Amino acid sequence: MNGTNIEADVQIKNENEHDHDVDRARSFEGQLNRFLHQTNTTVTGKATPVVQRRIITRSQSITSIDSTQSPSPLPSKTPTLTIQEYNRSPIRKPKSRKTSSKSTATTTTTTTTIYSPPSRLRDSITPNLILLLIGVNPGLLTGSTGYAYAHPSNLFWKLLHSSGITTIRHPPSDTYRLPELYNIGNTNIVERPTRDASMLSKAEMNAGVPILESKIASSRPEAVALVGKSIWESVWRVRHGRAIKKEEFRYGWQDDSENMGKCEGWNGARVFVATTTSGLAATMSLEEKQEEPDM
Repeated sequence: MNGTNIEADVQIKNENEHDHDVDRARSFEGQLNRFLHQTNTTVTGKATPVVQRRIITRSQSITSIDSTQSPSPLPSKTPTLTIQEYNRSPIRKPKSRKTSSKSTATTTTTTTTIYSPPSRLRDSITPNLILLLIGVNPGLLTGSTGYAYAHPSNLFWKLLHSSGITTIRHPPSDTYRLPELYNIGNTNIVERPTRDASMLSKAEMNAGVPILESKIASSRPEAVALVGKSIWESVWRVRHGRAIKKEEFRYGWQDDSENMGKCEGWNGARVFVATTTSGLAATMSLEEKQEEPDM
């Protein structure tokens, strides 16, 4: 083998090495080879090599011409790109655009229904009552047992005895004995049990006012005691179409013009507004709740 043959073999080997340098993934699995070639353009009888490259961007493919250009106004026919230039300027794959979850998210409105367990508490209203006690609504323990003001922290039964209305301190289980023993009945402005009265809406409270008026008109007690400021505020809103002002509110007996249950032939029952007896209401002490308000 002579030296000429050795040089030819080395040249072929080098060309093969360049072929292997092309990354198949970046060359579209070898399909890019058909774009890699050189052309010559003849201008005014002189052969001038024109090196052109094809640049592929993320948005589109454009053709740019190297600084060495033919002065001919005719556009070049075929762009070229050498393997070495291709390796120095790798083609970048376009980044995939991820669809934002915010733009495709569908806004849905769900209505949550607040569950309240059924109440076993029943009204204890009989004819010829001296006093009808009106609470806000049953607590959870009251609703489950069916006895009024059943929670141990509630001061109702203690205050009922300390005020002199009952001769002894009765347990909640005596709820339905009060009409027989003292002509005292019991009801609420809202029947739905909750953990505390703050879970009731004004709409619920207002809706209970005409029901109370009907109950009072039917039983005609001598007086009614509202066990809680919020009950009287609801009655006032329904009657006067607005919230009661601070200077208009007072505990104790109300004017005869504010009697409840008025109907034809009856002037209604007098109204006494008392504080709430709930143990959750800590704004007033036991002594303040026991004190009889002045007119």
